[in-house]
Amino acid sequence: MRILHLDSGREMRGGQWQALRLHRALLKLGHESTLLAREGSPLMAMANCQPIRPLRLAHLSRSFDIIHAHDARSHTLGALFARVPLVVSRRVAFPVKTSALSRWKYSQPARFLAVSRFAATQLTRAGVKPDRIAVVYDGVEIPDTPAQGDKILTPYTLDPAKGMALAEAAASQAGVAIHRSTNLTADLPHARALVYLSRSEGLGSGILLAMAHGITVIASNTGGIPELIEDGVSGITVENNIEAVAAAFARIDPTLGQNARQTVLQKFTVDRMAQATLEAYGHAATAALLGTS
Repeated sequence: MRILHLDSGREMRGGQWQALRLHRALLKLGHESTLLAREGSPLMAMANCQPIRPLRLAHLSRSFDIIHAHDARSHTLGALFARVPLVVSRRVAFPVKTSALSRWKYSQPARFLAVSRFAATQLTRAGVKPDRIAVVYDGVEIPDTPAQGDKILTPYTLDPAKGMALAEAAASQAGVAIHRSTNLTADLPHARALVYLSRSEGLGSGILLAMAHGITVIASNTGGIPELIEDGVSGITVENNIEAVAAAFARIDPTLGQNARQTVLQKFTVDRMAQATLEAYGHAATAALLGTS
């Protein structure tokens, strides 16, 4: 299968990592996968790929079987210029806009790949028919060995919707040290816990990374996060208040991390993500051929 991926992200966030992992997995499986990214972006450099040129997409898209848009701007570009079936990843938890332009935009894809059941629900509430939606969970690589360290991490972010300040306030109340991480990939092997708080989350790829390293995750009980973590079994979910988060530090337990790592092995590998995506591509291509998309 020939797939053209579009991602216009300026930063290397969860969605960009997933686009890169999928692209590489499809190449490994023998598919013709091409990735276009925002010019000058970290993704473009890491993938050694070409920049998105909107006005070339209509012509270029004819050489592929599927166009896969990985973010909102790419969704718009695909809706405007794709000449083959369009597949769109939906990774966010907030509701879909209901303007006339948004309704048109969301009517164009042959298939949506929702990152969680929660994200899929937001699509159906906006009027997208369930048969145009597939839930495809993120996938991450599994480290050869679990993490071995004592640090408690929280992702560094200036996004007010994320809970770095709350995590730090709760850690102070609990009397534990917490470290801001600007690079989870580098820091997780030396950690024993990750505090990942958010007002809204489609799924949480940073959570999956920590689970794959076999550490305890303390995360907000919101959005798609409960689809990753079973509280008290594979991690800890909390309400977004200081008292709840502070109390969770006493529940950090290596057994939770071990269970989390097994959960990722069973459900959230890159191979599983790639196979589920390929299945969705097949449905999109068939629906377009039959004129039912």
